Amino acid sequence: MEIKVIDHTKKKIVFELIGTDHTFSNGLKEELNKDDNVKNATYTIEHPLIRVPKFIVETKGEKDAASALKAAAKKLGKTNEEFLASFKKAK
Repeated sequence: MEIKVIDHTKKKIVFELIGTDHTFSNGLKEELNKDDNVKNATYTIEHPLIRVPKFIVETKGEKDAASALKAAAKKLGKTNEEFLASFKKAK
């Protein structure tokens, strides 16, 4: 997975996630939108054959957009680890 930053200010970050699809992107979007400091987090895949999600994350200004993104990625990683541990127990 590669992250290509298109625009970055304190309140807003626009980036593309090259090498991923809706599965990861939707999880990241949902985690971002759980953050009370995030005003809006969304993504689009402009063409189904190119399949490059383009994200826009905007904060209310109390938190840097890049910091909100990092926090959401960590939470998503923790959720994945918890799922894997539960799955191993269920085998």
